[in-house]
Amino acid sequence: MKLDDTFGIHEQALKLRAQRAEVLAGNIANSDTPGYKARDFDFKQMLKQQVEQSPRLQVTNSRHIQTETGIVPPGMMGYRIPSQPSLDGNTVDSQREHTAYAANALEYQASLRFLSGSIQKLKLAIKGQ
Repeated sequence: MKLDDTFGIHEQALKLRAQRAEVLAGNIANSDTPGYKARDFDFKQMLKQQVEQSPRLQVTNSRHIQTETGIVPPGMMGYRIPSQPSLDGNTVDSQREHTAYAANALEYQASLRFLSGSIQKLKLAIKGQ
């Protein structure tokens, strides 16, 4: 049995959701900073890319290099197009950022629940119940 098959894409999804939460929180924190440009990334595109490019490597020696999946390269981060730019050059729409942050948090929680359910099933199988 492969744990990769059991957990699916949720490992990468959790890492990307956590990084997106940081980006969105930064946008919210800088909503009053003159000239600040709101940033974000396309979660679906990044997850698809992570899943397609994610090598399934086994670390069989302590000197092997661990691969890190679920990290958005700086070049993939984009700027939001403001619906109504402010006079000071700030492009953060506070309501839009709060909504995106809340949606991201709910989707993060959904992945956690899926993983928790998968782990509970594995525990029951190991115990033979």
